[in-house]
Amino acid sequence: MGRWMYYFCSNVLGLLILLQFLTLNWSPSLEATVFPSSVPHVKPSYSFGRTFLGLDKCNACIGTSICKKFFKEEIRFDNWLASHLKLPPNYLPSYSGNYTDDAKSWRLVEISRLTTKYQHDQADKRICASLSKAKSCSIEHVLRKTERFQKWLKAKRLTPDLVQGLPSPMLRCPSQRLLDRIVRRYAEVPDAGSIYMDHLTDRDKLRLLYTLSVNAHPILLQIFPEAEGWPFPKYLGSCGRLIVTASTRPLKEFYSSPPEVAADLALQLLSIVNSMRNNDMNYFFYFVNVDAGTFGIFNNGLLFIRDASTLGIIDKQEGLQLTDGQQEYKDIFSCLASDCQSAFPSCNSVTEKQSLIMVCQELLPKLLKGKFLQPVQEKIDRFLRLCADSFRADQEVSDSAGKLIELLKSLQSCDSHFAYRYPDCKYSDKY
Repeated sequence: MGRWMYYFCSNVLGLLILLQFLTLNWSPSLEATVFPSSVPHVKPSYSFGRTFLGLDKCNACIGTSICKKFFKEEIRFDNWLASHLKLPPNYLPSYSGNYTDDAKSWRLVEISRLTTKYQHDQADKRICASLSKAKSCSIEHVLRKTERFQKWLKAKRLTPDLVQGLPSPMLRCPSQRLLDRIVRRYAEVPDAGSIYMDHLTDRDKLRLLYTLSVNAHPILLQIFPEAEGWPFPKYLGSCGRLIVTASTRPLKEFYSSPPEVAADLALQLLSIVNSMRNNDMNYFFYFVNVDAGTFGIFNNGLLFIRDASTLGIIDKQEGLQLTDGQQEYKDIFSCLASDCQSAFPSCNSVTEKQSLIMVCQELLPKLLKGKFLQPVQEKIDRFLRLCADSFRADQEVSDSAGKLIELLKSLQSCDSHFAYRYPDCKYSDKY
């Protein structure tokens, strides 16, 4: 019995020593190997900060409709897919991103500011300097005290006098029909659909006024949606001072494209300009200026207006509502994105040929010159010269653009590379 007790005690002591050894030398890798289900998965957290998104400036901002997507990581900047998972610099005007509804399939989006961060900062300083001598101030508080916003608070309906003097080309010749459309389709409120502003809170009114004052681009995307056939990218929402839209590649990336692609894009470009001049809604859209970033192309080859900030609108159904004298009214909202001293061009100075001339001068030559064999190239160059001549009458410019359109149609090919019209073109007599 004594010998048995000796062996028993020795074995127990050995087991205790072994357990102590294993405890001291236990490692996370061993635990993960032996008991993988017992280790909780630690998800990395991303900290935006209110400043990056511009939420610290709300309600002097665009809106908050898509903030949840950011915080749930259902919108990610491109570099979030990399290992370091860092936010991009906060001074860039736009960012490439990825968007998901199901956490499985992702699509490209563009995340952008209404203006540069420097311009935003300068405007904020002007706001504080306008009514306050303090070193720091509440931007929202200052804007709420302005005469214009006090009128907005009392208004039941958005009328031309409430937007006069705002710098956006869209609002230089406003009609009541256009303003009703803005209120009815404003996407940053949960219950849109009425021409009366009863469903807008004070906060909503300030956000709408601020957006219209800085850059009406997101409003245009909301009131003339891509789903109804308008040539704009889809508006997905906003968070603070950032907006999210469907992604397009700027036209300048296609200047060196092969002849068949150049001809297709040029034809789409002219067709869009014509449709914006003449459409079923009786709105005449015109460009104040165009550049290589004004238009963009989706992955399927379809061309859209990528930047609507330079688009003006004249209501052909209701006509002009304001005289040029009335447009002279200016306040702090007139100075958030532009020089307050700049004079607005007269609504009556806008011509039918204006947009066509700009496109034929600035964009089409870079797409079409030197791309085709003779005599086709000679004809294209001649039509471009006529279309770009500002001294010609409206009808002459329109006729030359029409002839260029017919020539470009004859150069179109039916190919799977043009996904936006393939395979429909296979069953058309035009090809």
